[in-house]
Order: sequence, then C-alpha cells, then structure tokens
Amino acid sequence: MRAKVYKSTGSWYSVKTESGEFWNARLKGIFKIDDITSTNPIAVGDDVEIEPENELEKSATITEIHNRNNYINRQSPSHKMQHHIVAANVDQSILMASLKEPKTSQGFIDRFLVACESYHVPAIIVLNKSDLYKKKETEKFEEWKEMYESVGYKILLASIAENKGTEEISSLLKDKITLLSGHSGVGKSSYINHIFPKLHLKTHQVSGWSGKGIHTTTFAEMYDLPYGGQIIDTPGMREFGLVDISKQELSHYFPEMRTRINDCQFNNCLHVNEPDCAIKKALNEGFIYVDRYVSYCSILDSIGEKKY
Repeated sequence: MRAKVYKSTGSWYSVKTESGEFWNARLKGIFKIDDITSTNPIAVGDDVEIEPENELEKSATITEIHNRNNYINRQSPSHKMQHHIVAANVDQSILMASLKEPKTSQGFIDRFLVACESYHVPAIIVLNKSDLYKKKETEKFEEWKEMYESVGYKILLASIAENKGTEEISSLLKDKITLLSGHSGVGKSSYINHIFPKLHLKTHQVSGWSGKGIHTTTFAEMYDLPYGGQIIDTPGMREFGLVDISKQELSHYFPEMRTRINDCQFNNCLHVNEPDCAIKKALNEGFIYVDRYVSYCSILDSIGEKKY
C-alpha cells in the first residue's frame, strides 16, 4: 500500500494510506537515499510503500521510499557532520518569525531562505506578535517588507494572539503542502491551535532570562487542513546550519545576485574582493541592499567550517 508519512518519532512513523487510514509503521532494514548522510532516512512528507504486519493493531513495515520531488535539509543540531531532513515533498515553506519575544535575526531568516532557494521551495515570511511591537519594531518591519519584497519574497505582519493576519496566512496554505518553521516561541503552535482548536498543542512563553523560546514541538508532524492541503509543524530551531552549499554556489541562492552574476568578470567570483564584480557594482549603486550583502558575506565566511 502507498502511504504518506505524517509523523516521525525516530523509530516509528505514523503514515496515512491513500484510503485515509492511519498506520504505525517501522523501517525494514537500512535505507540510504540519494547518498545523503542523514540522521533521519525517512522524513515527514515522504511517500512510502507499506506492508501490513497486524491488521487489527494497524502496524506495518515500510518496504520502499518513493523518489522525492524536493526536501529541505539542515545541519543536524546534535551531529554537526550529519544532515537532518526537515520535510519532504513540500509545495512551499512559511518561516514564522518575530521582532520581539523572541527576536528573530535577519541572519537566521536569510539562511532559511537560502536553504529554500537551494531546494526550489517557495518561501513566505510571517512576522508574528505585532501586538507587542512598538515604533522601533514597526519601522523594522517596514524596512524588511521593502527589502524582501524587492527580492521577490512575500512578507506578512500577523498577531496570532489577536487573530490578525490569520485569514491571509490560511489563504496561502489552501490546497498546498506547507512547511512551518521558526524559532521556538514565535507562535507556530499557537497558529496550529488557531486552525485546530481541539488539538491543544503545548505552547510556552519565552524564557525571561534568555529571551529565547522553549522547545514545545518534539517531532515534525503533518496535519490535514480543514479547507484543503496540509501543514507540517516542525520543532523550534535555535539556528539553521546550511549543508551541501559551496562558496561558489551561494550567490545563486540570493535572487538579487543570481540575475547579475553572469556579468562578473570571473566565473568563480565570490563578490568580495574581485575586480569588475557586478554584485559589488550593484551594491554600490543601491540595487542590492547592504543588509542582504552583509548576510551573504556572513554565510560565505561560515561555509566550510564545522560549526555555524
């Protein structure tokens, strides 16, 4: 039977068959997919074949993993030399962020966007907790809105607590498989609870001493949306370590650079100190935002290091 993985708990998987039945399934043997050194051979969103073990208990064995349309990968937080597949076969991703309690850095956002670009997954940014914003945060949102929309990304302002912006987010989710990511404490679980009030997912206030969210979602899990489509809720991330991206490739994943790199004098231009660099020229002429270029340089410097 063909089924889709809805939840992974490490050794067991909750899968949903094409007929709508949920089964508990485990792996048969060892799978190696696409030569990825991954901490999780199967991810939420994967399409698999299962063989029933116990019809009454709805337990099964996963015998095959179908080819993925795409996936989003990050550096494993516990094994720096390994990768962790966040989700597979997604139509788009939403990065839920906040400018306050906890504050999401532009560096984190840009790393996430680079990962999405590298796997050809459209990305949307949602800045939640607007009810907490003062003048400084409101001005920062307007700056980011101008910057990210000029590059081609959609960025929304929302307050899940006050039910503002939720309808617009839901309209973007309709009939699509969407990955929902972000730091702990930015409101991912609160949004899931808004859609599914009966789930009662645990939410947690931001830690007062650190200003960081406390992890409440332990495993990635997919939910069927009542209006069509699915959403994949992921555990909160403290950092987003990029994998499988070389220094020469990086500029290809910044849309404002990608359109200009062929105009550089050198094919392997890193856009830092090279002469006749089209990216530096565009930066000096105001066609590339300084903050985005700073992010690019920061990520460039981190590539090849063991720790991000």
